[in-house]
Amino acid sequence: MKNNYKLLLGLLFCPMIASANELNQANTAWILTSTALVLFMTLPGLSLFYAGLVRSKNVLSVLMQCFAITCIVSILWLAGVYSFIFADGGELQKFIGGASKVFMPNLGTDSLTGDIPETVFFMFQMTFAIITPALIVGGFAERMKFSAMLWFSALWLIVVYTPVCHWVWGGGWLADLGVMDFAGGIVIHVNAGVAALVTALVLGKRKGFPTTPMPPHNMTMVVAGAGMLWVGWFGFNAGSALTADGSAGMAMLVTHIGAAAGSLTWMFLEWIKFGKPSVLGIVTGMVAGLGTITPASGFVGPAGALIIGITAGIVCFYATQFIKRTLKIDDSLDVFPVHGIGGITGSLMTGVFAASNLGGLGLAEGVSILDQVSVQALAVTVTIFWSAGFSYIILKLIDKLIGLRVTEEEEIEGLDITLHEETGYHNL
Repeated sequence: MKNNYKLLLGLLFCPMIASANELNQANTAWILTSTALVLFMTLPGLSLFYAGLVRSKNVLSVLMQCFAITCIVSILWLAGVYSFIFADGGELQKFIGGASKVFMPNLGTDSLTGDIPETVFFMFQMTFAIITPALIVGGFAERMKFSAMLWFSALWLIVVYTPVCHWVWGGGWLADLGVMDFAGGIVIHVNAGVAALVTALVLGKRKGFPTTPMPPHNMTMVVAGAGMLWVGWFGFNAGSALTADGSAGMAMLVTHIGAAAGSLTWMFLEWIKFGKPSVLGIVTGMVAGLGTITPASGFVGPAGALIIGITAGIVCFYATQFIKRTLKIDDSLDVFPVHGIGGITGSLMTGVFAASNLGGLGLAEGVSILDQVSVQALAVTVTIFWSAGFSYIILKLIDKLIGLRVTEEEEIEGLDITLHEETGYHNL
């Protein structure tokens, strides 16, 4: 009787012990925290990172774009994007979700998704949707009209992000095939990276590129933003476990190892090639490592993360050199070579290092490494073509209706003053 009494007290004071259809307070607290961390990645992390990388005459334009994207994606998420990703799509479930959760008519404080409140799941997934079009800003920085940016971000979220996210995370056809994308290597990084490349090609180069130097105007801001991204990424990857347990802990550990390995690898490559390691290089390597480990973060062990991070530093470093110096494509803030190539690399390597004999958490029963890599390659290929094709169509449509690019005079003067009638630095 005494032991039963102790067990009863333990259950009363351990609310984390719950079934799948009961609220789990520990998991809820962790996903609430992760949600704040992922939003912190965009505001202020990515915003400061990108704003520091552009010239001083465009610093406010980038901050404004990231802020506005956060707002517009949030409203569209409520208006139907969430529903068409995560609601039951019936006969069309393999391709798109349903409309039952448009404007969330039945959402209450007791509504659950698994063992966490649906309000929390709704918010957590919203923060992923926010940062994805915000990443694309780096592809067209310093030359796109603000109105065109708003239309592009909204239409891209609906036409590109929604179906791809549903296919992978909403129970669509790629999920049925067994694709492994723990936190968004395909859904976010490949998707956004390809869109950024297409946008850079459609808009064309900034005036003076590549002959005129366009260095970052504020490296202190860049490093501050990069540090926020690193910290926020723990919510991004470890939060995707949707539980406060060992899987979240492992995801956090491998995320950190991947970031550190990518950062050091990029630094040493730059040191060897150019004679000196740069601050810009070490933080860019960090972002490459983070983007590349993202799809694998819930499936691989520390050793796999180390190899993935080192590979990210090498592959993304040379991809950046090739895009900028050889092809002379003005992907202003290196979104495609860092996020796109990183996402592709990490997604393919997930199929390898998830195997238990290579230190991973294991592939599905009866699935070989070759089988899994084939599924990963299919998902990456489909996402590349979907994102590239519809990004191009959306851009061309907007260009025809309202125009994409600011005038040459506006670009020379800077978008801060010409589009927003403000300046970031009054002493300049």
